Amino acid sequence: MSEEAARSRVLVVGATGRLGGSLVRASLAAGHPTFALIRPHYFALPDSAPLKPLAAAGATILKGSLDDYWSLLEAVRQVDVVICAVPTKHALEQKPLIRAIKEAGCVKRFIPAEFGVDHTKVQICDMDHGFYEKKAEIRRLIESEDIPHTYIYCNFLMRYLLPSLVQPGLDAPPRDEVTIFGGGDTKGIFVEEGDVAKFTVCTIEDPRTLNMTLYLRPLGNIYSLNELVSLWETKINKCLKKIHITEEQLLKNIQSKLTVLLVKGFHDILVELFLLLLYVLCC
Repeated sequence: MSEEAARSRVLVVGATGRLGGSLVRASLAAGHPTFALIRPHYFALPDSAPLKPLAAAGATILKGSLDDYWSLLEAVRQVDVVICAVPTKHALEQKPLIRAIKEAGCVKRFIPAEFGVDHTKVQICDMDHGFYEKKAEIRRLIESEDIPHTYIYCNFLMRYLLPSLVQPGLDAPPRDEVTIFGGGDTKGIFVEEGDVAKFTVCTIEDPRTLNMTLYLRPLGNIYSLNELVSLWETKINKCLKKIHITEEQLLKNIQSKLTVLLVKGFHDILVELFLLLLYVLCC
């Protein structure tokens, strides 16, 4: 048996996203025959642009989607490991995938779209508006169906809070004044998608990680807001004006915006505010 044939065959669902694409590349780099499930509409795009990098890297492209059960079943039957990387707002759409995994009976490990912060260990003042309940429901379903699994939590992805120096609404770090939320000493863990993907792929053939919850906490990636601001000030050789907002005022400010944002459907801003709240209050 060849070395490639001996490696687990991996299916990545949500492969066109940033994390999903990183998972495909990490799986291929580790020598796993890797399949990417791609929604049909991508094949109709000019030159199928989102598909080319995946195919060029060596992934096998499969046409299918979470709302097409038979395409899921056909894809799942070809692999040993399934990794899902859909956004949290689509978490419940993993239900047909879990059903297909159960019916296929060949999957040795399912890594669902958990990542982020462990929802069993945070309390957010009933302000998440179902942000984590969807993931909790999927987790209960996986366990009730006895699906072999691994849950992976990486805390904060760097691209959400770090580009603005934890300043909601900004696209780049401030150069004159910065808002410090709470005392500014709460520490958060920030990781990059590529590192999360490599860590995830390392677990799939490790028997110690089966049916376990894993946490990605690189010691060099743990920073408080005060520490981040200090690093930025050193880089630009300038001391920023500090505006301090208490935790209580932060809660009031976010609560006043939530209803409007929910009505208008500003999901990305909601995620940013919610992650800010987690960083300040829960880490």
